[in-house]
Amino acid sequence: MQPIRKAESVNDNAASAQPVTGVRIREIRTEDLPAVAALLTRGFSFRSEAYWLRGLERHAARPRPAGFPAFGHCLDHEGVPVGVILLLFSHVQTDDGATIVRANVSSWYVEPPFRAFSSMLVRAATRDKTVTYFNITPAPHTWPQVEAQGFSVYCKGQVYAAMALSRPRSGVTMEQSAASAAGLSAYEADLLRQHADWGCLSLVAREADRAYPFVFQKHRVKDLLPVYRLLYCRDVADAVRFAGNIGRFLLRRGGVLVRLDANEPVEGLVGWYSDNRGRKYVKGPYPPRLGDLAFTEAALFDG
Repeated sequence: MQPIRKAESVNDNAASAQPVTGVRIREIRTEDLPAVAALLTRGFSFRSEAYWLRGLERHAARPRPAGFPAFGHCLDHEGVPVGVILLLFSHVQTDDGATIVRANVSSWYVEPPFRAFSSMLVRAATRDKTVTYFNITPAPHTWPQVEAQGFSVYCKGQVYAAMALSRPRSGVTMEQSAASAAGLSAYEADLLRQHADWGCLSLVAREADRAYPFVFQKHRVKDLLPVYRLLYCRDVADAVRFAGNIGRFLLRRGGVLVRLDANEPVEGLVGWYSDNRGRKYVKGPYPPRLGDLAFTEAALFDG
């Protein structure tokens, strides 16, 4: 499946020239979800309404940081959502063990007559300076606008790697999900469990007495080529270290290639680097590291 993209028409300037009144920005409420799903289906014609409802229901059921919007913000016109920006808030741990609040700025769309309010909607939704906001699926034509909104690039592209061609390390075992939490923090064990519940493939590579967690999501490029997307690891160096073991494990499950975020070709992996798509943006105090797309739209909607 293709990653979620911002609606192609979000920057369309063909909005009505008539003045619009009765418009306000507010948080999305649970009772708004059917209308939000219908709105996003109009904006993203390649997605079904069931697709949006499934992802929103998954997000609604998961633990989320208190005091932040449950689903993001909408542009309300006389009680009806006419624009939406989904925000997926999560508690995540940094490399030093600190817990921070992170928000995946997911799909956003505004109906044509109200597009003059688009920038105002984004600014209102991403104004908390304590939160790290990140956008993992900006369409290329929106890059200048995203940068104008205060976001900066943290990931330039992606590597497509044939990991099964790498030499496997001896003495390494691969476990699906966290059958045993030995060697994992409580945060990592819960992360693997939640992503497995959403249909992702959660793995643990074990070498000697150490455990290395990974989360992958299977999809098909142009509905043909099976690819596993790396959604989580502690360090991309771990994916390189165990490339042969991971690649053979995934190949037995129909995965020919592995797709992972990168800023340049990754030494030690057989494949190619592309910066045509895959750019990712961040605004806030704790930019995500490469290899960490945990709890994002990629898992909740596409898993």
